[in-house]
Amino acid sequence: MEKLLVKGKQKLMGQVKISGAKNAAVAILPATIVAGAPCTIENLPNISDVKVLTEMLAELGAKITWHDEHTVTIDPTTTNTFHAPYKLAKKLRASYYLMGALLARFKMSKVALPGGCQIGPRPMDQHLKGFEAVGAQVTIASGEVDLKANEFCGGSVYMDIVTVGATINTMLAASRCPNLTIIENAAKEPEVVDVANFLNAIGVTVKGAGTDIIKIQGSEELHGCVHSVIPDRIEAGTFMVAAAATNGNVKVCEVIPKHLEPITAKLREAGVEVEEGDDYIHIKAENKRPIPIDVKTFPYPGYPTDLQQPMMAFLSRCAGASLITENIFENRFQHVDELNRMGANIKVEGRTAIIEGVENLQGAEVKATDLRAGSALVIAGLMAEGITKISDVSHIKRGYENIDKKFASLGVDISYIEE
Repeated sequence: MEKLLVKGKQKLMGQVKISGAKNAAVAILPATIVAGAPCTIENLPNISDVKVLTEMLAELGAKITWHDEHTVTIDPTTTNTFHAPYKLAKKLRASYYLMGALLARFKMSKVALPGGCQIGPRPMDQHLKGFEAVGAQVTIASGEVDLKANEFCGGSVYMDIVTVGATINTMLAASRCPNLTIIENAAKEPEVVDVANFLNAIGVTVKGAGTDIIKIQGSEELHGCVHSVIPDRIEAGTFMVAAAATNGNVKVCEVIPKHLEPITAKLREAGVEVEEGDDYIHIKAENKRPIPIDVKTFPYPGYPTDLQQPMMAFLSRCAGASLITENIFENRFQHVDELNRMGANIKVEGRTAIIEGVENLQGAEVKATDLRAGSALVIAGLMAEGITKISDVSHIKRGYENIDKKFASLGVDISYIEE
């Protein structure tokens, strides 16, 4: 079994380059299906989710050409099926973007309900509302979503909740619709904007991305493009929190500081010095325990749910009691038991975790219950006394490129081992 071994009581020092955004990449790759010519996607993160998605596109008939580990050209013109069965879709949650993309391409799609991290209910109802808005008939049978559109009609859809997945899926479904499609109460996340920029580059007209109303004017005459994925704000935030947690001094490079404002604000509130540049954020943490703070997760531009777990690890050693309220996913506290195994004092009451800071954590054998929980355990391991061994590392590899090498480049002892 592969594990991640982390030596404790270490400070992060130096600078780290941030990879492309996982949550943008896993939407843009399926989006290439709607293009009318080959698309080259640059600055992809070298993670398992990206590899799995390109393999899925190949099984659907697309031609995949890797130029290096971060750049791929996808020729969607050879895509020859609208069916993505369970054996493909179960591999990751983002397989649901194939629904909107294949619907736009073939006016029909049949995609199994997806897999992914078990962090609470993530219903498909808002996705289905979006598909119906562009003229699709929806049938769910035998664990598959069957979509058919005799003609795309376009229309308006109001999202009952702010949802990145349904916003993007509706954009994809509308990309070849000749009439205007309007999404109200749309998600504003930077990853939504990046997908919109890709669609604009292939000939779709998308306006309003980054606001709560997005308008999509589709076209049958779409072409290819070259598109570079935005930096990963979640990876950047993970390194920012890790630097603060270890009293380190780290320059997090090739980022968009605007995207990281919620994390920057909370670290400053906890007493950490944060310096912002045009494309970097410099964390300078003093050798003292952080000030307790309250954190509430919200859709962008609020504090991101994907950085709730790393922040909890950081706050486990604060000088007092902190609160974290999880407003996005109801089952995203599975990592609490693992942190408590390391000596943290955390109690969960409904959607709120109460973190009583302790002087020191202790290294232990723990498991990554999901992707971001894995990053929290890495941070806890770096803070703790002794050695921490993290199992179920496949979760970590889904979203962090060479996490061992990147942390090691900052002067700490961390490596994958076989046991």
